[in-house]
Amino acid sequence: MSRRTGLVTGAGSGLGREIALHLAGPDTHLLLHYHRSEAGARETAAAVEQRGGTARVLAADLASLEQRERLMDAVAAEAGALQLLVNNAGVYPETALLDVTPQQWQSVLDATCSAVFHLTQRAVPLLRAGAREAGRARVINVGDSGADRVTARLTATPYHVAKLGVHVLTRSFAKALAPDGITVNLISPGFLETSVGESGSPIPVGRPGTARDILGALDYLLSPAADYVSGANVVVSGAWNL
Repeated sequence: MSRRTGLVTGAGSGLGREIALHLAGPDTHLLLHYHRSEAGARETAAAVEQRGGTARVLAADLASLEQRERLMDAVAAEAGALQLLVNNAGVYPETALLDVTPQQWQSVLDATCSAVFHLTQRAVPLLRAGAREAGRARVINVGDSGADRVTARLTATPYHVAKLGVHVLTRSFAKALAPDGITVNLISPGFLETSVGESGSPIPVGRPGTARDILGALDYLLSPAADYVSGANVVVSGAWNL
């Protein structure tokens, strides 16, 4: 896309930061969401601007309906159109199922899944405007390499339930928004260098994933070659967790 305005959630650290830096360049304006990583988000914004783009940081706790509303109000005030929405933010609690509290359960589901629904729904008018301006618009959701399977999850259970939901939302929004020139796809990483905990089983390719592995999938889904790809789940796991 020759001109691109995008919102990236969880851009203050980790994969969200890497995605934002990868997108940065001339004619790119990025809205960088963060929750607790304000310093990281501001460092990301400075790096985006060093690469010729422009950036603004926006704070929100995505577990809060009110704060999600305020975030999208700020996005709409800042940009009349979006060519890209990256729903990257998520919460992974290393808690055993029997120890998860109702409050933790709800918070993880809201921040990891409800936010994808709410932000995407609120972004639809902006994405439609973006598609009219640029000929296409993209929604990229970040999933999990097991997001397409119903199986027992005894640790971080609310996270895995939430990612299953993100998979369903990806397919559903893809079908709803296809007539508007908006594609919606899911990138599902396996065990990364920055992942919490241990892989639990050998990774067939012999190493954890890197941000570069994920960014390759992102490049494809943003390219004109993927104009006909919507509702897809691109698993980037090195054959792990299959």
